[in-house]
Formats: sequence, structure tokens, C-alpha cells
Amino acid sequence: MTYTLISFGHGYSAQALEPHLRVDTWRIIGTTRNDDKLGAMMARGVEPRIWPGANMIPALDAATHLLISASPTADGDPVLAELESEIAARADQFAWVGYLSTTGVYGDHGGGWVDEDTALSPATARGQARVAAEAAWRAIPGLPLHIFRLAGIYGPGRGPFSKVRNGTARRIIKQGQVFSRTHVEDIAQVLAASIAKPNPGAAYNVCDDDPAPPQDVIAHAAELLGLPVPEAVAFEDADLSPMARSFYAESKKVSNDRIKSELGVILRYPDYRAGLAALLRDEAE
Repeated sequence: MTYTLISFGHGYSAQALEPHLRVDTWRIIGTTRNDDKLGAMMARGVEPRIWPGANMIPALDAATHLLISASPTADGDPVLAELESEIAARADQFAWVGYLSTTGVYGDHGGGWVDEDTALSPATARGQARVAAEAAWRAIPGLPLHIFRLAGIYGPGRGPFSKVRNGTARRIIKQGQVFSRTHVEDIAQVLAASIAKPNPGAAYNVCDDDPAPPQDVIAHAAELLGLPVPEAVAFEDADLSPMARSFYAESKKVSNDRIKSELGVILRYPDYRAGLAALLRDEAE
């Protein structure tokens, strides 16, 4: 049997799923806004579509699985804005639908623990938009929806090393601040495990085992590189963009028990130390 996945907003996290889907049984259709990404997508065996713009109805007619990575805008979820009625009409055609959300939907918990049953109370506009998007996808009758709430994403090409090397990294100190994070390869294996074992209606936190203060991650990256640990700057004194400052509006530890107990996931990178060491090894190779 062959399967067809439409990946809306086929970016960093979605691309990591590609090696988990066998080329002899999976057809992947990925959307992008950028013409300059078409060649690389085709080289990896992905059928690209420039969207919005392309007619997605033939792809939807063939689809068995959907993955939505596209971020909501001020006007709501962009996929539903254009294709909600078409997706709803085919709800029973799909074996699995995945929506990539964020742990920002839980809001601030003063460094305390949250899990998938914690009430959604986002403190930022981005988190509020994600809650609305989750609800809009859930409202489609019969859709086999799975929601993945991702912590801070890092991986190849995304990590603290470049800033540490060029001297722009800073250790922003805010008392009690902790973040959860996840390696992109662990996101991919969670998605693959869910596709293999669907549970429509489920939500999963995708993060590692070690919520940590952000300054500890920067310091460890510097130590791995053999470079001086960047200066510490008090949060109150830091010249941060509104976007960067908003990340510090929420502090929480995110539980990942469900991806282990329900999906049987064994994290490749259970903490930032393992993840950063692997990134450095990959660079060397």
C-alpha cells in the first residue's frame, strides 16, 4: 500500500520527518512560499507546491495523511482559511492528521510543571493564536487530529554555537526562568511513532527530559567549543527585541511522559548536553 502525505508549510521540523517515511511506500507533497526551495525539495524526493497559489484539490483527493506546520496569522490558521471546507469534506479519507503547535499554549507557570491536561492559558499573542488554531482544527467533525506541542526547537543549523563563536551570545539571567526544548530529530521520531499508532484527538508535548535555564545552555555550548563563557546580563538590563522579550514572559517545565508511555518513544537527545554534543560531532564530520 502507498500513502500520500501533504505537508503544509514544509519547513525545518517537517523536513526531519522525511527519512522516517520509506520512499517506496510514501509520496510526500510539501508546500512552500519560496521558489528558491523547489530544487532542494525535489532533490529529496518531495513534490513541491507553491502555496498559497497552487490548486491543492488534486493533492487533497489523493492524500491519506496531513501535516500542518504553517503558523497562524492575525487572520487565523492559513490552511483552514483557504481549505477548511475541502478538508472537512474529506475528513474520513485521512488516516492521520498532525498539527504542530507550541508549548506556549500553556502560558506562564512560574517554573512549575505542565502536562497535556493542563489548562491552556497563553500569556502571549502567539500563544493565543495557537490556542485558537488548535480549537479550529479540533472543530472539524471526524478529523483524525493529533496535536503536537513543541518546545524550543534546535538541531542542525539551529543552535547556540554560531552566536557563541561570533561573540554575540549572552547569558540572560532572569531568576527562576526555565525553558523546555527539543531536538528536531526527536520531533520527527514522535511524528513517525504517532503515524504508526494513530490516536485521534490526542495531544502530545514534544520536549526533552531536562527543562533548564537558558543561560546554562549558552554556558555549556561555550565550554564544548573551548571558548570563554559569555557575559551574564540581567534580564532587566538586556536590550531585547519584543519577540525575544516575550519568550521570557513564560517559565515552565513541560512533561513529556505521554510520548513515552503511549507512543513508546525513546528520546535520541534526552537533554541539551546530548543534543549539543551531537551537533558538534556532526559539524566535525
